Amino acid sequence: MDDLYRELIIEHYKNPSYRGKLEPCDIFFADSNPLCGDHIEVYLRLDSDGRVADARFDGRGCAISQASADLLMESIIGKSLEEIKRLTKQDILDMLGIELGPVRLKCALLSLKALKAGAYGLGEAGDELVE
Repeated sequence: MDDLYRELIIEHYKNPSYRGKLEPCDIFFADSNPLCGDHIEVYLRLDSDGRVADARFDGRGCAISQASADLLMESIIGKSLEEIKRLTKQDILDMLGIELGPVRLKCALLSLKALKAGAYGLGEAGDELVE
């Protein structure tokens, strides 16, 4: 089963559906992981009801960080900011479908950290947002 999930990660890394910038956008947040150099930018466009009409990410990083960003953007289309604020690290781990060590976990959670910081309208993302 792990092989199936590894293939999913590689596919989202090599052929991301949600990579790119949204301009104009309603919410933007960028964050980096200084330990490994991964960098993620999250762009959201909201509809008149405050739900995510479109979502994109841009940046650079390892397969885990880029695949989790793509999967996350896909999963939030149609969600409200309140629903986004309730996302957890377990949601990301469920999307990826594999066990991750502490270093890879930081990579996987970078997009969630940036997304939630943007949803909360914060100036800086904090690790407490992805517990």
